[in-house]
Amino acid sequence: MREISEEKLNKYLKMTEEAIKIIKKGLPPKRSILYLVAEDFLLMIESYYKDALSFKEKGDYVNAFAALNYAYGWIDAGVRLGLFNVGDDDKRFTLYK
Repeated sequence: MREISEEKLNKYLKMTEEAIKIIKKGLPPKRSILYLVAEDFLLMIESYYKDALSFKEKGDYVNAFAALNYAYGWIDAGVRLGLFNVGDDDKRFTLYK
């Protein structure tokens, strides 16, 4: 397969949007150093998500899907580092243990 279907792209857009909502609820305390790092990760995540929406709007599903994969990579890295508290949700996120 050499292309991304609209159905698959929409599935991953929704999955990423839901993950962003979850991680925003689990940020470290604002006065901690980790909060600044989490904010930086969140900026990268949201930037790649917005890029994905822009690519989709232009009909470029392959690059939209690639941007979503980068966004989710940042999400999972932040979760594994403990920047985002997602509880025990190992269905959406890659937890350490």
